[in-house]
Amino acid sequence: MADSNISNKSRSIATAPASISTATFTVADYLLTRLKQLNVTDVFQIPGDYVKHFTQALEYFDGVNTIGAINELDAAYAADAYARTRGLAAVSLQFGVSTYSALNAIAGAWVERSPIVVISATPGADMRDITDMYDVLFHHSTGDLNSDRAIYEYVTVKAITLSTNVGAAEQIDELLVDAITEKRPVYIACYKEVWGQPCERPPATPLKPRVTRSPELALRNAVDQAWAMITQAKSPLIFAGVEVLRFGLSGLLQKIIDASGFLYTTTTLGKSVLDEQGDKFIGTYSDAASIEAVREIVMASDCVLTLGAIITDDYLTFIEAKYADMVLADTAGVRAGYFKYGDVTMRDFMEALLARFTASKAYPIKAKAPPQPKYPQPWAANSDPVYDAQPQIITYNRFFAHTMKFLQDKDLLKDIVMTYGVSSSMYVATNCYGLKQGSFVSSAAWQCIGFETGAACGAQLGSGKRAWTVAGDGGFMMVCQSLSTLARNQLNAVIFVMSNQVYAIEQVYVDMSAFKPGPKHKFDAFDILPKWDYLALAKAFGAEGIRVETVDELNAALPRIAKIKDKPVLVEVVIPQKDLPGQMYRLGSE
Repeated sequence: MADSNISNKSRSIATAPASISTATFTVADYLLTRLKQLNVTDVFQIPGDYVKHFTQALEYFDGVNTIGAINELDAAYAADAYARTRGLAAVSLQFGVSTYSALNAIAGAWVERSPIVVISATPGADMRDITDMYDVLFHHSTGDLNSDRAIYEYVTVKAITLSTNVGAAEQIDELLVDAITEKRPVYIACYKEVWGQPCERPPATPLKPRVTRSPELALRNAVDQAWAMITQAKSPLIFAGVEVLRFGLSGLLQKIIDASGFLYTTTTLGKSVLDEQGDKFIGTYSDAASIEAVREIVMASDCVLTLGAIITDDYLTFIEAKYADMVLADTAGVRAGYFKYGDVTMRDFMEALLARFTASKAYPIKAKAPPQPKYPQPWAANSDPVYDAQPQIITYNRFFAHTMKFLQDKDLLKDIVMTYGVSSSMYVATNCYGLKQGSFVSSAAWQCIGFETGAACGAQLGSGKRAWTVAGDGGFMMVCQSLSTLARNQLNAVIFVMSNQVYAIEQVYVDMSAFKPGPKHKFDAFDILPKWDYLALAKAFGAEGIRVETVDELNAALPRIAKIKDKPVLVEVVIPQKDLPGQMYRLGSE
């Protein structure tokens, strides 16, 4: 299973059409060279006539693969997951119709700090003259040829349009530095002819992020205030988030844990910020969806050292109870209790705090996390009690009990990367333990239904590990064409579709009484999904199709799935429509 069979397609420049000059180094070549230097070896693409000079350059550019996607969300979700696992990604889109379609995915990347270079092109100088002379509306345009860039300004660090090759190299460099410094998307378009215009070659040295240093006195004040809170605490706890992983601070986090001796947990979005092992990790904290022991430790803590966490409304109970007890360091600055230090960087604060712990004879403390629940826990305790007498029925928790046991028993957790959109499965999956660093990719803050299936391609290409995706059937239906992209690129990602024919997570928050037994308790009509023939769909898209209805069938299918190397696998997991996992029941009850 370690062989994820990632397609590494090579191209021969000799096959390039005669219309493409191999002698001229262009603006497109400059951008591609810079991306390659930053370890972007795959670019996700939707073709288009305006952007043809870039896409033609991409097709014959040595060392960067073209990953043709089926639609814009497919391409942009894949780019997002690629950026999370590789550090940077790029997606090439057509003006207007494509960029607008991809906007949702790029917005999620903005919120969850995933650096994507969005590449496009607009009507050129000649077309703009024609518009001015004859009032012509060019295709894909709203009439405002700057609207794409203006809209993307809301979800990018910077959005630019190049009208000439003059100064293009410098502007591209600045844009890429913005992306890798802020770990957020950027947008670049050119007048359509500019991508093919001549450009100088870049230096051989890759671009590097900007380094911002904190004012010395502000940093000292922040650390002094935080240290006062930490040293007075009797039950301190570290709460780690995704920004630690995005900004390459996981090693520094581990040093702080070792030097302090504190127990630690993570947010859902930050799950797998470190390898999930050892006696300091209590498990992931996902508010009411958490394992009971995790909830108890978090609520009992009297100082929560929160590092790189994006605090969403999933954590309202936590933030209301712990605001005054928090020491928070993130990309917006530092807060210690009610004192804020906006110009102190997270890295500087973490380094200074590490120095305090290292110098203090009081640390590390001898704290030890409670043992992780042993199989079949925590799944058995959270499985819907309605099905206790029917052990062969697959519930959400039984699915995770058996798949996680299989992965652990076969030592496969090191070889996979999990992807999740917002769904009941995502919250149940937060109870998993033993994942490797960076192997849990989720839309836990933006909370996009369908992200998981589109993300599978980018997660596998970016990480070199096999994508292990669990989707709701509603989410899968939104971007099912992504299965074709996986097959086209011979990626053996596994897509488990939890098939209950309803938007279960939506119904939980609309009216949870619908899950009660009996015909008088019904789902709202807008949460009912159509019935699909998943095996036929898998065959049509070139994937392996499997259907499991019982626990025994699931256990029999897992070894078969592990052996598949050259195509994606779509597994329909039939679960009861009214299965309500304990994790979701507690969340819905809040």
